[in-house]
Amino acid sequence: MSVAKTIEITASSKKSFDDAIKQGVAKAAESLENITGAWVMDQNVHVAKGKITEYVVRMKLTFVLK
Repeated sequence: MSVAKTIEITASSKKSFDDAIKQGVAKAAESLENITGAWVMDQNVHVAKGKITEYVVRMKLTFVLK
């Protein structure tokens, strides 16, 4: 039997939503083992002077406990 836990994180990137997701998962993997999935719950952008300055994602990560 496996037991999994889900946490919520927010990640951002100046490049794209895809890059924000990759950076968020990579950062979480530095301290969590056995990440099995990510659910992107929300996406938004920061805008300054009519241009997108930052892409932000809020996601839930699932990982299996040992």
